[in-house]
Amino acid sequence: MLKAGIIGAGNISGIYLQNGRRFESMEITAIADLDRSRAEAKGLQYGIRALSVEDMLMDAEIDLIINLTIPKAHAAVNLQALEAGKHVYVEKPFAVSLEEGKEVLRVAEARGLYVGGAPDTFLGGGIQTCVKLILEGAIGTPVGATAFMMSGGHESWHPDPAFYYMKGGGPLFDMGPYYITVLIAMLGPIHRVTGAARISAPERTITSEPKAGEKIRVEVPTHVAGIMEFKAGPIATLLTSFDIPGGSVLPRMEVYGTGGSLLVPDPNDFGGKVMLRKSGESEWKEIELTHGYAENARGLGAAEMAAAIARGTAHRASGRLAYHVLETMHGFHASAEQGVHIVMHSDCDQPAALPAGLHPTFLHI
Repeated sequence: MLKAGIIGAGNISGIYLQNGRRFESMEITAIADLDRSRAEAKGLQYGIRALSVEDMLMDAEIDLIINLTIPKAHAAVNLQALEAGKHVYVEKPFAVSLEEGKEVLRVAEARGLYVGGAPDTFLGGGIQTCVKLILEGAIGTPVGATAFMMSGGHESWHPDPAFYYMKGGGPLFDMGPYYITVLIAMLGPIHRVTGAARISAPERTITSEPKAGEKIRVEVPTHVAGIMEFKAGPIATLLTSFDIPGGSVLPRMEVYGTGGSLLVPDPNDFGGKVMLRKSGESEWKEIELTHGYAENARGLGAAEMAAAIARGTAHRASGRLAYHVLETMHGFHASAEQGVHIVMHSDCDQPAALPAGLHPTFLHI
């Protein structure tokens, strides 16, 4: 069992701390935050140590850092942890810039350390059922896919939404990693991307408490449409937006093949409903999930990485996968700005499918 420490005691840390208790491959023993009071509150709630960031990085007991800081701090904290000899698992996005992401991969490789990144929802029962169906030929040869993330923006509900409109934010960098990672898990790595993007309003007004009435200057596109051409041949379309206050009835994701179509559950969830309609059939049929981890299992990617570290084998939510997703998102923005196709420079392995029937607390893989 690897000893892990969390850096970043924000909202998402709670589910990591809660789920961290269920996996035998790692034990979360400490938490740190620049705001010491937040770390102390979480430490008291979950019965773990509250440390300064510096003390955590110097703690010889801790092997793995789970980085839950805000996006613009991801790469800096990753590099600090790697330089301290710690393996790292980071929340999405992997980094803000491609240069930062490359440096994290370089340092990890040079030091012989593991680096991984969220999202890990593709390891859940919903998406793994879809992966199994595709691999078994349930829809024939994959031809294409569509994916939609349509919302009105976070300023209406989040207590501190400003960072969603800063560099490293926006609908693409906030939610795109879920969708693109799931598409790669089902269809493999991406060869070329094309995008169109806009900032629909240069300023947003917060309507949620406690900062209602404050203004946010928008730095990133809030409506992004992208096309991905996969190395294996399929073509997928992704639309992400914070400019849809009225909501949408579009499906989260569909995959189309020569022998049928697959309705994929929400990539932000671990479970969900899987629907299949084969060529020649008139009705969609619900497919029973073939895999576990269908509830909110955030932290599963870190636990699977911890198990891989112990075995000395490859892990699924890898840094190279997370970087490939990062380059895809930057490619959409670059294509929109330059008016050209963007050929990807990075590559990654399509994550190996999880076997069915895993024990709920230990990953025997």
